[in-house]
Amino acid sequence: MVFTIFSFSANAKILLPQILGNDMVLQRDKPINIWGFGAVSEKVTVNFAGQTKTIVTDTKGNWLIVLAPLKTSATPQKMTISGSNKIELTNILVGEVWLCSGQSNMEYAMRKLAKIPKPKNEKLGFPADEVAKAKNKQIRIFLVNRKALIKPDSVHKSWAIAQDSALRNFSAVGYFFAKELQEKLGIPIGIISSAVPGSAIEPWISNEAFANEPFFKGQKIGNDPSKFYTPMVEPLNKFALRGFLWYQGETNCFLGETISYAYKMKALITSWRKAWNDDKMPFYYVQIAPYNYSKTTGKVIMTSDTEPGFWEAQAQLLRLPNTGTVITTDLNDNQEDLHPTYKWEIGRRLSLWALARTYHQKINFSGPIYKKNRVYENYLILSFEHIGFFVSKERDQFEGFEIANKDGKFIKAKAFQKGNEIIVSSPEIANPKYVRYNWTENPTGNFYSNGLPALPFRTNNPLTNQFKIN
Repeated sequence: MVFTIFSFSANAKILLPQILGNDMVLQRDKPINIWGFGAVSEKVTVNFAGQTKTIVTDTKGNWLIVLAPLKTSATPQKMTISGSNKIELTNILVGEVWLCSGQSNMEYAMRKLAKIPKPKNEKLGFPADEVAKAKNKQIRIFLVNRKALIKPDSVHKSWAIAQDSALRNFSAVGYFFAKELQEKLGIPIGIISSAVPGSAIEPWISNEAFANEPFFKGQKIGNDPSKFYTPMVEPLNKFALRGFLWYQGETNCFLGETISYAYKMKALITSWRKAWNDDKMPFYYVQIAPYNYSKTTGKVIMTSDTEPGFWEAQAQLLRLPNTGTVITTDLNDNQEDLHPTYKWEIGRRLSLWALARTYHQKINFSGPIYKKNRVYENYLILSFEHIGFFVSKERDQFEGFEIANKDGKFIKAKAFQKGNEIIVSSPEIANPKYVRYNWTENPTGNFYSNGLPALPFRTNNPLTNQFKIN
């Protein structure tokens, strides 16, 4: 563990990691680690919520005390840590804690909302003044400082109530996710943001995780594996969490990745869960938004198929347990903008997955996700998960579907809903073989269910057999 690099003299004061501080939220219903550093063989006592536990530091001055699982508490409490000195942490709540990570679209700060143009989709709202209105003391935020997180802390001010200047600099996706959870669950929510603009996925994955994934055997991994994992994720892995949120991929899409990205995501998810000792920890992620990749120039030639192919790779991770994805095909007003503005809606859609899958609320939480197909005469009949029974107003005039025979040349198709299936055909295709939907970096399809867009797909998806989840 990275903290063992510090050593302390006999008269050293007790110090804590950055993640333990005033105003924090502790995860309910899980054992809670409280840890830190002091003099060798020093006796340390932690007192919190009626529990008092004592331990002696090890030969490097490290100590860790495990508190029994805590019940939800919206009433501020104080924690006392005593040794050669005494630390008092105040205003602590107990509720649900999530870690959000990724690149610039996750890092995208709340302060930017006040300066963006009015969004075109008025139905999704526009909380431009959210920072000014935010006064909910039940939401607490922690913004990871890449250089500071690994260092011991004597100030204990890294957590903050989600308001004012602290909120201005915090992840908009993370905050709006937390806001929805707090409103719907009525309990304290803690959200940790650890994100770096422009980062590829590799720096967020440890070298060990790559070594453990057979797909990468014998490969040299670029983009600095572990570069951000070591200083920005690993120091958090003793801190109990409920789950993870991930919004990243643009950098890897520019490299034309498909199946390799799916395996990198698998390595990240598996290794992060292992680091928190929970192989089924919720992991909800965001599909990268539509963008004109084909108009860009770089190391790799981009085409109109580049982004749909990347979406296909992202979608493979839905085959892992306790995962979910936010579909963003309708959340970019400007195809030249790599940082779409609808961060509040992305946070809300992430919260739907959490509320339904993690907190077991009976709500609709996803648009249609393709499952299988069958042929009937000159029709292809498609089955989906998360599709309502005759709920779409446009069920007889779906746009965005294309059909092909065995030559793989796709043309525009007619599509309509019958019961909970979609029937696709074209008078030009007598023997249909394949269907695809929104297979373009400029999607205009109108296939929705539960008020949420369908995940782009093609029935001739090569990754279905190529990507192995075990």
